[in-house]
Amino acid sequence: MPSPLRPVRRQLRASLHRAYERLLLREIDGVPTHVAIIQDGNRRFAREHGQGPDEGHRQGAETARRVLEWCEELGIRELTLYAFSTENFSRPPEELDALFDLMAEKFREFADAERVHEAEVAIVPLGDLERLPERVQAAARYAAERTADYDAFRLNVAVAYGGRDELLGAARGVARAVRAGTLAPDAIDVDEIDRRLAERPVRDVDLIIRTGGDERTSNFLPWHANGNEAAVFFCAPYWPSFSKVDFLRAIRTYESREASWRRTRAERAAALVRAVGEVELADARAAAARLREHLPRAQARAVVEELERREREELAAD
Repeated sequence: MPSPLRPVRRQLRASLHRAYERLLLREIDGVPTHVAIIQDGNRRFAREHGQGPDEGHRQGAETARRVLEWCEELGIRELTLYAFSTENFSRPPEELDALFDLMAEKFREFADAERVHEAEVAIVPLGDLERLPERVQAAARYAAERTADYDAFRLNVAVAYGGRDELLGAARGVARAVRAGTLAPDAIDVDEIDRRLAERPVRDVDLIIRTGGDERTSNFLPWHANGNEAAVFFCAPYWPSFSKVDFLRAIRTYESREASWRRTRAERAAALVRAVGEVELADARAAAARLREHLPRAQARAVVEELERREREELAAD
C-alpha cells in the first residue's frame, strides 16, 4: 500500500527545488553568450523507465525546447545542441529510422513555432547533412530558410556532426582555394576558417554542458570551444531529466571560470605595477594601456592610478 506521506514528500521536494532555482537565479550576475550542449542519456533514460529508445529521444527533444526558453529568459544569444554525431550512424537501423523521423518532425515543428518567430530565432543546421536521409535534409533546409532573416538568437543543431571532420573539410577547402589561386596564403586567418566551417559563422563557445555522467567533450566544436578555452560543466542527469536547476548550476560554473580569469588578469596587472622600477615608466604605461582592454573597469583604474602615483614620485625626486 502506498505511503500516505508520499504526496507530501513529493510536494516538499518540488518546493525545495523551486526555492533552489530562485536562489541560483539571484546569484547569477552574468551569462555566457554561446552555450553548447552534448545531449547524452536519452537511451539510458528510456531503458530505466521501461521505454524504447525512440521515446527517450522524443522526451529529449522536449528538453531542448525548454532549454531554448531558458536561454531566452537569461539573455543568452546562441545555443548549439549536439543532436546526432557521425558515430551515431552505427546504431541499429530501426532506431536510426525512428530518430531520423523525429529529426525531420522537430526541424519543421521548431521552424513553424510561433514562439521561434516572436523571439526571432535563426535555426542553423551544422554537420555533414548529405549523409542524412532526404526527409531530414529537406526539413533542415526548411528550418534554415524559414528563419534565415532572424538574428536575435541563434539555435545551431549539430546533426551528422564530427569536429575533426569539420576541421578537415575546412582545411581541404583552403588547400583547394590556394591551389586554384583564389585564396592567397597570407589571407588565411581566423575569419576565413570561420566562413568555411559554417555558412553563418558560429560564435566562440563560452560554456559546454554534457549530461548523462560522462566527462568528455566528444570532438564537439573543437575550433570554437577549445580555442576559446570554454568552461565545461558535466552533470549526472540524463538529457530528458535535465532541469533548470542543472542549467543554472552550469551558468554558475561559467561565472566561476570568468571570475578566475579576472583574478589572473588582475594579478598580471599588479605584477606590472611592481615591476615599474625595473623598466622605463613610459613603457610600463603603454603596457598598462593595452592591459586595460582586458581588465574590469575598477581594476584598470587602480593600475593607472598606481602608475600615475609612481610618476609623481619620480618627478618629485628630480
